[in-house]
Amino acid sequence: MSLGTGWDRWPLLWLLPSAGGDVACLSAPERCWSEALPPLRRSRYRRSRAALRQVLAGVLRCSPVAVPLHSPPGEPPRLDGPLGWISLSHGGDALLIGYSPEPIGVDLEPTARPLDGAGVMRRFFPGPEQAQLERMEGEGLRDAVLTSWVLKEAAIKWRQRTLAAELSLWDYDHFSGRLHHHGDGAEPECRWGVLEGWRWAVVGQGSRGAVLERWP
Repeated sequence: MSLGTGWDRWPLLWLLPSAGGDVACLSAPERCWSEALPPLRRSRYRRSRAALRQVLAGVLRCSPVAVPLHSPPGEPPRLDGPLGWISLSHGGDALLIGYSPEPIGVDLEPTARPLDGAGVMRRFFPGPEQAQLERMEGEGLRDAVLTSWVLKEAAIKWRQRTLAAELSLWDYDHFSGRLHHHGDGAEPECRWGVLEGWRWAVVGQGSRGAVLERWP
């Protein structure tokens, strides 16, 4: 098994229904792990891992069952061996899956998600970003805060860190479109967009040219 060829860009991004995965392709450990979860979380876990397997099978050119996925509940999903990096985001009734030869992070939120833009900004955003947004209000502020939020969540997944530890360290420049980490100065490539009522973000090498597509 090897990284599929014939793709003309990286990373690859797919939007698909969260209930669309065929759970027959799950591994024995995935089935076992899922049994310990509450019913609603169990269903979401099974469907999302099945979706991961079905999507990645097309890239790795193998059957969904053969995809070497290691994805215990509560941990970032990964592929065993040098087969690339994956990232997964739940957004209500949709999933966003990202795949790349390099580390990648993705996030997905409904564009209509209720959000106290001013409250979130003051609680979680660093001073320079607050200064950019302080003259905004209403729907414009909510949109800007939501865009910043999905980008920062994607950045945190790119580094495989936690929201609690990292959120306040990320600064998004709404004029230049640049992400900056106040701890170590990291400035990864990033991109965000809107597709069919979903606001999405991707962080990692090649992200500026990334395109979100429906799957299949």
